Amino acid sequence: MVRIILDTDLAMGAPGSDVDDGFALALAHADPDISIEMITTVNGNTDVESATILTAELARRLGIAGISIVKGAAAAFTHPDIRRSPAPHVAALAASLPPPSPGYAAVEIARHVLADPGEITVVAIGPLTNVAGALMLDPAVATAVREIVIMGGIFFSPMPDRGMSGEFNVWVDPEAAAAVLRSGIPQRWVGLDVTRQVRLTREHARQMQAATTPFAPFAGEATLGWIDHLHQQHPDAGDADSCAMHDPLAVAVLTRPDLVEFKEASVSIGTGDGATRGVMVTDLLASDNPPPANCRVAAAVDADAFLAHFLALLSGL
Repeated sequence: MVRIILDTDLAMGAPGSDVDDGFALALAHADPDISIEMITTVNGNTDVESATILTAELARRLGIAGISIVKGAAAAFTHPDIRRSPAPHVAALAASLPPPSPGYAAVEIARHVLADPGEITVVAIGPLTNVAGALMLDPAVATAVREIVIMGGIFFSPMPDRGMSGEFNVWVDPEAAAAVLRSGIPQRWVGLDVTRQVRLTREHARQMQAATTPFAPFAGEATLGWIDHLHQQHPDAGDADSCAMHDPLAVAVLTRPDLVEFKEASVSIGTGDGATRGVMVTDLLASDNPPPANCRVAAAVDADAFLAHFLALLSGL
């Protein structure tokens, strides 16, 4: 059994928002070999208040009970003054939901990891602000955590948009990502090089809509809305009728390591606010005198096997 803390900027359920973070929570819940010990939220895809509310709403839909949901960082380390507020329709959901658990995500991550050394895996599918905060509070987290699996980065090609020079989760808080890379924690990075290859289509979404289970119809509708949004934003894209399952792939590798090929690497990250913000500099240790490896990065994926695993586990939700 893999015991995890899921650290997320979940936005599934908000109109025009990405859905893969919600599917990551659903997949972790559906996998019988994963135990979700705690969920923490962070600013990223949406503001942290909305992420916390939407996580609680999705947990209700999934029938997840008794798991703490702890609110985390509202902004990146270097820009604590830049934060967003929840949209009124999201804030209105809070009245029908239990409040989040008391405390702060970074503190609770550190507390849980240190209480069971070598037992807890952190699955970080948003910016790494909370994880870096836990390391700042107690450096012993680095040796007590079993592993961190991170959805983030792009290692073997540049981003196509100069306005966002790095992958989103890293670009939002590159200083936090750099701190995690320097920490010595065993860590696997599942980046855009592979996640863009695993996709959910309109047909998959329609099949979910037609289900009679509590989660699938909602998920299907949200997926169609997200694909419509992507199509409006990028009508000429070759994959405009599907959406990538970035975050679920990071969950899937916990129990299905055969799905993704990882390579040892030494990675550094551009920080600050310049044109190289969030850019990953990846050394695959092929030189005669390579630097020490600080992580493993995803280099290839069996997309068909992932989709079969994903759909089989989600079919009953």
